[in-house]
Amino acid sequence: MVISQTHPPNPTTEVEKTNFTPEEYRAMEETATEKHEYSNGEIIVMPGGSEVHSRIGVNITTLLNVALRDTDFQTYNGDLRIWIPEFNHGTYADVMVINGEPIFNNNRTDEIINPSLIIEVLSPSTEGYDRGEKFRKYRSISSFCEYLLVSQTEPYIDHYHKQENQNNNLWQLQTYEHIDNLIFLHSLNVEIPINEIYRRIKF
Repeated sequence: MVISQTHPPNPTTEVEKTNFTPEEYRAMEETATEKHEYSNGEIIVMPGGSEVHSRIGVNITTLLNVALRDTDFQTYNGDLRIWIPEFNHGTYADVMVINGEPIFNNNRTDEIINPSLIIEVLSPSTEGYDRGEKFRKYRSISSFCEYLLVSQTEPYIDHYHKQENQNNNLWQLQTYEHIDNLIFLHSLNVEIPINEIYRRIKF
């Protein structure tokens, strides 16, 4: 969810620094009061979410925690960073699920490289990025195989599922527009009701 770029001042010079190493970025994130993405040298501010955005994220996390409590899958909220090696990119998803144990990037405890399901709750300012460039970068992660894009303005969800094929790069899209629909998550082998995703949300 990218909105604007920020270039924190370099403490050793009066000129603002415009290119950062991953190590500098990670050090900044450890004390930052807001989240940032890292994009191959650039540090990018991530906007805060609305109350509705937060509620939907909590609903989804709760649903998945209950559905997966007796499985090997683990659910995480947006506090754990995803590292995408192919693009030298660090980012955060609203919700993600990992199959088995998390694989940490260079043994860090705050950065993983093996999400299987990623869920983004869309905002008007970030929807294009979540559907486009961010999805493209996520697809470079070998474990990533399922993607939900959840509207916060109406009961509408786009569901992408990676198909098993020779090239292993075909994604199937299914759209849900009714509050009474059920979504079958292929990678988890569970079904979740859309009305629970939108519980207590007023449109």
